[in-house]
Amino acid sequence: MNPGLIRPNVHVAIRLPSGNITVHEIKPNTTISLGKYGSFHTRFLVGRPYHYTYKILDEVDSTTGSGLRIVTPAELYTDIKEDDVPTPADLEDEKADSVKDGPQYEVVDQEGKVVVRTNRNIIDDARSQSMTMEEIELLKAEGKGSGKDLIAKILDSHSALGQKNAFALAKYTLRKSKKYLRQFTVLPLDVPLLANWMLNDRDATKTMEMREETLALAGSWSNIHVTPSLPDEDLQGMGQVGQGRWLMVDETGGLLIASAAEKLGVLHTSEGQRKPTLESQQQTTIQEDGEAPLQPEGSPLQQPPPSKRKFVIARSNTITLVHANSQPNLSLLRYFNFDAANPDPSHPLARHLRTMSWLQLLYPEHDNACTEPESVSPEVLQTWKSGKRGNYHRKRRRWERITSIVSETRTGGFDGLVVASFMSAPTILHHLVPLLRGAAQVVVYSPTLEPLVELADFYSTARRVAYLNDPPASETMPTEDFPVDPTLLLAPTVQTVRCRPWQTLPGRTHPIMTGKGGAEGYIFHATRVLPAEGGVQARGFAKKRRTGAGAGVG
Repeated sequence: MNPGLIRPNVHVAIRLPSGNITVHEIKPNTTISLGKYGSFHTRFLVGRPYHYTYKILDEVDSTTGSGLRIVTPAELYTDIKEDDVPTPADLEDEKADSVKDGPQYEVVDQEGKVVVRTNRNIIDDARSQSMTMEEIELLKAEGKGSGKDLIAKILDSHSALGQKNAFALAKYTLRKSKKYLRQFTVLPLDVPLLANWMLNDRDATKTMEMREETLALAGSWSNIHVTPSLPDEDLQGMGQVGQGRWLMVDETGGLLIASAAEKLGVLHTSEGQRKPTLESQQQTTIQEDGEAPLQPEGSPLQQPPPSKRKFVIARSNTITLVHANSQPNLSLLRYFNFDAANPDPSHPLARHLRTMSWLQLLYPEHDNACTEPESVSPEVLQTWKSGKRGNYHRKRRRWERITSIVSETRTGGFDGLVVASFMSAPTILHHLVPLLRGAAQVVVYSPTLEPLVELADFYSTARRVAYLNDPPASETMPTEDFPVDPTLLLAPTVQTVRCRPWQTLPGRTHPIMTGKGGAEGYIFHATRVLPAEGGVQARGFAKKRRTGAGAGVG
């Protein structure tokens, strides 16, 4: 199916006439309700394109067999499209005529020219609208089409409509259109749209009030990008350095992980990615979830289906998530058809995302998952029942997968670190910054400014000079004065960005008063450096300066 068409079992964003965004899953044989705007069956959307505006029909069209109709651009912009555009001279004549007709309330400039007519003399009165709510509800129940007939009747029944100026009339008509038009626009759900929806319509604290522009700034400074694949012979001697590996601490419900995965091209699935493929040069196969043959290949006793015993983990363009709980909180990834508790092997993120707890990273010997299960000989396995053998192999494969991820993470060589957490930032960077390679980018997000200002002070030049003059013993780190090693990061900066919508009208330009408040959001950025080993000596020939009475002549 064309990726530009709506597929079943995907989440889409629906923009209502009011401008609000709702997120729905296109489940087969279900009905999507849009509240006062109506409802429709999901089969009418499957196979149709994104970015189109659809009108909800009262009855299924007999010719197309659909309860939705695509609204053409000519119909969408018919209210603002005019055949005869007035010239500035015509507008001046109209203003002159309106001044002659009697007392008008207008905005004039310093020269006395009329700029715009005002509503100063108009008093809002509910009696101006002769239609009652009962009559409007009756028309809504009996009306056909998209609601334009109802809006026209409401305008006709308004007794003070002629007193409104052009701006007030357009504003009144737009308000009624947002309320009664039965149409919507389908948009593909991406990370910026999901961030705005969570911030404005859901619980913003679940994403640490991270805005779209702040998310983009964090992704820009972290320099997350796709790394070209390299053959195995070119990787020899490089270890794990330079393969596009990113280390993250995400407490935004998976929003930061989704943004990084989208930049790496492993977030969205396509029809060609329904089945996992073995990338022999850039991926390593780990046996998991099933019985794998410990005996020679072809043994009929323990040979499981391949789909249950092969799990592919990528070696490049990977994301390693460090979390504080027994399971990571990646609830927002379900909007991209990824279940962190039970990942689908066909999803590309299942092969590029690795998770581990802080206990597994710092003290793996104290974690039960890192403890090797008891090894049993093949002769003993043959005497066990199939269920007991399956549990044994699942434990072994889970241990192999976790120890492989922990061992690779503790080796280091990551290309960048991105942090969005309520935990203390210095304690996080103290353990994770040494795992980065040279020139790796470090980005830390915080809803408030104070924690990042304190963090920037810990990596300041003054703190670095004091550390070099009197370095504490490595076994005493971190100390009260040096909670982190200030020589590991260079050029710390704290930044913020905020896109505010503005109303731009003559004489009435100001920010939208009903904008979303909340936390501003700040970004800490620094670059990982490798301290020089040993003393640094200056070499070369210094230029001698002349001294004496004639030093300043010439």
